This record gives sequence, structure tokens and C-alpha cells, in this order.
Amino acid sequence: MEEFRMRQVIMEAESLQGYLTAKDTAYLQKLDGLYNEAMRQFVRLDAAETTAEKEHAEAEIIASYDVMGKLLQEICKEVPQLKVYSFNTEHESHAEASRVMAKLRSTETGHNEFIYYTQRAFEMLFKLAYGGRHEDNKNYLISKTPVTVPVQNYAVHKISDIDHKIENTVMCVMLRGALLPSMIISKEIEEYSSHGYVTPFALFKIKRDELKKLDDMQYVLNLDMSYFNLEDLDGKDLIFADPMNATGGSLITVVKYLERQGVKPRSISCFHVISSLKGALCAARALKNCSVYTLWMDPALNADAYILPGLGDAGDRINGMDEPEHPRNMIQLIADYGATIAGLYRHQLRAIENVVLQNK
Repeated sequence: MEEFRMRQVIMEAESLQGYLTAKDTAYLQKLDGLYNEAMRQFVRLDAAETTAEKEHAEAEIIASYDVMGKLLQEICKEVPQLKVYSFNTEHESHAEASRVMAKLRSTETGHNEFIYYTQRAFEMLFKLAYGGRHEDNKNYLISKTPVTVPVQNYAVHKISDIDHKIENTVMCVMLRGALLPSMIISKEIEEYSSHGYVTPFALFKIKRDELKKLDDMQYVLNLDMSYFNLEDLDGKDLIFADPMNATGGSLITVVKYLERQGVKPRSISCFHVISSLKGALCAARALKNCSVYTLWMDPALNADAYILPGLGDAGDRINGMDEPEHPRNMIQLIADYGATIAGLYRHQLRAIENVVLQNK
């Protein structure tokens, strides 16, 4: 159930669990078992003393992951709101997704490289959601090159006309890990819009209580540190771009709060580098007209509600660690991105600045 404390909105874990069907729960339990068996094979692999033992453990691990992958595909066919990149694109694109995911998961991927591959991931997700078809109407881009001697050069490029899909959108940012991914998606929308449409932004300071376990988790929306205009959200296509979707709790808490304020979204689209099956199912079941686009779907959550195998704390890997005594506000966080990011996403930063100043 939900309760209100001052300027906070709190959702309890049992409210979230209520959205899942009995079949959903059975699928989740089956995948938990398959994942745990794969982990036991990794232990055997680490303990292997002979080549034969190592090869046997590797074969068992690959077989387990194949079974999990096929089961996830079957589930996503049953729940069409779930859009996994490798399940919904041509086979030739799958290796690219695997390569990007491998880099994002790796402990050897440093901060700058992590940001680079995060940008790649969300550009791929944008294509998954909004990629035009060959028979679509076209927009034309006329480019003027910097060459002036001996003559100015021009070029014409043709892209699908997707204005009707993107020019009613609003970026809903769940601070702080979702800030840069949201700017990336907004930039893609701006570049594909024939009118240079820059999305409005709505900023929500929300987190889960890390001291609690999966079964008693709480999701806390801090309204005093959130910045949004309800009139900008009503009747709009709301986009949430968050690197990881573990439980779906933060997303559902925000949307349910907005609905209680009278906001009626036309649609909701969620973009994630990784989503757990549970988080994706909860979002699809709880929210009307909701589609979940994820580059990769991981099968399990542990007792602390962390995605398995996951990729670590994506927010910290994008933004760096805060000092516990001196958490950065949003302006400091943006400043830490540096001049390159600020210059690339200058229109998005201006839109963010506007909503913050209007809601002071």
C-alpha cells in the first residue's frame, strides 16, 4: 500500500508484487532456478582441475543460458509490450548488441568508455522504438559543408518521417542515473524531428531504500527535490530512459503519482540498457499503454533487488561516486559531465534549466 509523509510519496513492495499474474510468478521462479543452476556451474568451472572438467562446465553453462534465452523469448512473445533488442531486430544486429553489453558489463571499462557505450546503447534503443520503414514518408536534410574554396558544397540526405511519433514526447528523468540517458534520447528526437523538436523535461528525485530487501522494498519520491509541470505531461507520450530497470518500482511510483494528480499520459515508453524480467513485467502490467524497450534482458534479481548478472551500479559508473557527506545537486552533476557533453546536449540542458527555474 502507499502512504504520504510530508512531501514524499512512498510505495511499498507488496503494491508492486500485486501487478504480476500467477503465470508471471511461475516464469520468474523457473528462471531463478535456471540461473542458480548456471551459477553452480560457474563454481565448478572455477574449481576445474582438468581440461575435460573445464570443457564440461563451460558446455553446461552455455546450455543453461541457451535455455534461459529461449524461455525469455517465449515470454516476450506472450507479452508484446516487452521489446528486447535481439528479439525484435534482424539477426545481423545481434552481435553489435552483444558487443556493447559486454563492454558495459566489464570491470575493465572505465568511466569515459562507459559513457561512450551508454550513448551507443540508447541510440540503438531509439532505433528499435522509432526506426522508420522503407515505405514511410521521408524528410530531407540539406547539408552545407565547411568547404568554401573553390566552391561551397551541398548534400541532400533522406530519412524517415517520424514526426508523428516523436513530437508529442516528454522526457521523464528519474534522477540521478537517468539524467544522461534521457538527454541522449532527447537529442535523438531533436535530430530526427523535421522541426528540431526539443522535448520538455520532467525531473523526479526518486530512489529505493537500499537498507531494505526485495520483499519489503520501499520506493521514495521526494517531491521537494523534483521539478515538473503537470500541464506539460497530460496527454503526452512520456519517455523514461534509465540504464537499468530492476523492479520497476521507481517508474510505477512516479506514473501512479502523476495519474492521481490528473495526468493522463497518451503512452509510456521505457528505455533500458538492461531490464530484469520482473521489472519489465511489472511495468507492462501496472501501466496503461506502456512499452518497455531494453537492449538486454537479465533473468533474475537477488534478495537485495539487484539485477543478475547486471553491470554494477550504472548511475555511479556514468556519474561517478558522490561523497556521502556532500552529495552533488543536479547543477554540479551536469558540470562534472564536462564541456563536451554540455556542448553536445546544449538544447537539452536549456530545457532542463527552464523546468528547474520555473519550479523553484
